Amino acid sequence: MTSAVIAGRVQFAFTIMFHYLFPVLTIGLGVLIGVLKSVEFFGGRTEYGHAARFWARIFAITFGAGVVTGIPMEFQFGTNWARFSHFAGPVIGQTLFMEGVFAFFAESSFLGVFLLGEGRVRPVVHWLSALMVGCGAVLSGYFIVATDAWMQHPVGYQIVGGRAELTSLWALLTNPYLRWQYPHVVSGSIVTGSMVMAGVGAYYLLSKRDEDFGRLSVRVGVTAGLLCSLTSLFPTGALHAERVSRLQPAKTAAIEGLFETQRGAPMAIIGMPDTDAKRLLDPILIPDALSYLMYGTASAPVTGLNDIPPDEQPPVELVYYAYHIMVGLGTIFIALFVLSALALWRGTLFRSKALLWALMLAMPFPYIANEAGWVVAEVGRQPWIAYGLLRTTAATSTNVSGGMTIFTLLGFMGLYLLVGALYTLVFLRIVLQGPNAATTEAHY
Repeated sequence: MTSAVIAGRVQFAFTIMFHYLFPVLTIGLGVLIGVLKSVEFFGGRTEYGHAARFWARIFAITFGAGVVTGIPMEFQFGTNWARFSHFAGPVIGQTLFMEGVFAFFAESSFLGVFLLGEGRVRPVVHWLSALMVGCGAVLSGYFIVATDAWMQHPVGYQIVGGRAELTSLWALLTNPYLRWQYPHVVSGSIVTGSMVMAGVGAYYLLSKRDEDFGRLSVRVGVTAGLLCSLTSLFPTGALHAERVSRLQPAKTAAIEGLFETQRGAPMAIIGMPDTDAKRLLDPILIPDALSYLMYGTASAPVTGLNDIPPDEQPPVELVYYAYHIMVGLGTIFIALFVLSALALWRGTLFRSKALLWALMLAMPFPYIANEAGWVVAEVGRQPWIAYGLLRTTAATSTNVSGGMTIFTLLGFMGLYLLVGALYTLVFLRIVLQGPNAATTEAHY
């Protein structure tokens, strides 16, 4: 931790992983609020409007916490990663600027219209404000993921005077790496929003209060969660993994614990990578599956870690276990949503205490799965901060020591703990007040 590189990486990892707990919910809830409000607007179902109003309150406090925890990351580009900012700023500055102007301000402005404008603006304007909240959240995510996609697979640039300068904004916004990475991020976010919606609805049903609202929330949450958990597996997950295998073979080898280059490479379901012995211990493998999924043929060769220079390999164990946590939890989500959807179709879900308890207790796990996915993406890119162009060790600020970074990290930890505690208390207060409080406040 005395190294400026290590301390800077730990600080950025902590702040961004804590921050991401909030956008991963707002992106999903933004889409679901738009759906709820659309059902009310076109179908005249006022109960869906009441539900949208309740979930907009959750959205608002989550959005606020996301803003507060996201601002320090902007400063870290200058304080801890000045050489990276100097090198890549002319490129990534474009997408970060657009995220702030076109997405952030649009999202916050229309959220104000939705929360405060009912009864003051025409119904069509109120409905459009709900759609724009969802669009703003999704668009904000697009520009952020486009920034990350350039770091994963740089495109549309030229090196001038030792700096990357943008030559094509269109290439930046249509990066091939972005093509399936972004839908995968959105589907994971909707799974998170759906699980929270279904879990809170399950709480109301188990508590035998606000049961109409609870049934509606469970119904919408389970339906959206089933669709997007399947989408997270295929096509977004599978096709993004295929793209990664072609552009970042070291990351693919790490996530599968593949040390030897093989034709007909197997997919590891379970195993423990041993980097000293250079093999996967006690594996359960599906023969030929990795070659087929990555290249469409069971006989395709897949590059192993032994054929990749050691100084170009990511931390294998961390990438491997994070990937398998993400996939394992995603499989559990599919199973839970399938069982819940079957019970919903049969008319037994709202009476099944076991499934309702499972939905309620599962609420934290989509957060873990999404965080694990980002660990795979970012740690798996190492040792590059801009893949193939700039190593992480060459990206730090030259006049910031590891001790200085550790000091500010401790401050961030204390402040973020306070923000997290306050957010949790307000979240629980809104849930305990129930949906009728949202309806009463809106009409008042």
